[in-house]
Amino acid sequence: MKTVNIHEAKTHLSRLIEDVAGGGEVIIARNGKPVARLLPITHRAHPRRPGQWRGRVQIADDFDAPLPVPLAAAFGTAE
Repeated sequence: MKTVNIHEAKTHLSRLIEDVAGGGEVIIARNGKPVARLLPITHRAHPRRPGQWRGRVQIADDFDAPLPVPLAAAFGTAE
């Protein structure tokens, strides 16, 4: 794993992408503190199958009902 600062990452982005494409990992830091991670894209071994959670999740009938006034006020959305 390699750590570079933001300026170096901007300057050498193509080289860093080549490193990552080869299986590496790059941490991008600001003032010595990690803020982002550059990783290769991995593909799933099995494609997603829609509907796997069918029958396991229930959504309440009032899911999209307006919030109670005190709660809406707490979020700053009360009218």
